[in-house]
Amino acid sequence: MSILVDKNTRLLVQGITGREGSFHTTHMMDYGTNVVAGVTPGKGGQFFEAGGQKAPVFNTVKKAVEETDANTSIIFVPSRFAIDAIYEAADAGLELIVCLTEYIPVLDMIAARDYLDQKNVRLVGPNCPGLITPDEAKVGIIPGNIVKPGNVGVVSKSGTLTYEVVFALTARGMGQSTCVGIGGDPIKGINFIDVLALFEADPNTEQVIMIGEIGGNDEELAAEYIQTNMSKPVTAFIAGRTAPPGRRMGHAGAIVEGRAGTAEGKVAALRAAGVQVAEHPDQIVDLIKA
Repeated sequence: MSILVDKNTRLLVQGITGREGSFHTTHMMDYGTNVVAGVTPGKGGQFFEAGGQKAPVFNTVKKAVEETDANTSIIFVPSRFAIDAIYEAADAGLELIVCLTEYIPVLDMIAARDYLDQKNVRLVGPNCPGLITPDEAKVGIIPGNIVKPGNVGVVSKSGTLTYEVVFALTARGMGQSTCVGIGGDPIKGINFIDVLALFEADPNTEQVIMIGEIGGNDEELAAEYIQTNMSKPVTAFIAGRTAPPGRRMGHAGAIVEGRAGTAEGKVAALRAAGVQVAEHPDQIVDLIKA
């Protein structure tokens, strides 16, 4: 088994004919993801072909869902249009939305998150690499050649660190159940706790790697959840330990103000919850092998 995406995923790509959309849709199709439709306003009636697949392009998400029974959307739309793309996907009845777009305004995301919660729609992202279930479905930009099927679940705020850790796991013969990049924006869709709960319920996931970073309190909340709800071992890494206070580092949410959101506080909370915390990314694989 896996979480969120698998061979039953019927993917719709919003922005399929754009530069980023067409490039990454080709890679998703080549990986074997079941891409059933694309949406680009004004280009309905065209077809997108790659990896032996042929997906029709529609003008609206609603029409695409009606015609193809798509159940998941991935958004490759510029930031000024991405928030409307999220609303359109939710209104069309999709179960899961994955948004890779960065620079979506925080106030827009606050309203969108509230709307999605009311409709019981899951959002991964924005500003994330998406997710992948090895040999089943790649929804996003995580390289398919670095993963292999296995029992280690991975959830991360950082795309680059996701790739590094997954590559190290695969090189050591340890496969993954699903790898999920949740993104590092302060307001986003699913969070650490949401993904941890899914991994806890997944019989194919035997242990979990959680990659966090400075800023916010997601990791401290996750530590509380792990201590009281997780039966499976969790290994963690917190990025940004050398970041100067008050300076934004990479992700919009990776900023430390005063004592809130420090790496030291996150590490202490996780260790108090029984989580092994690596000092550097290379150590993660050694810890879960131990």
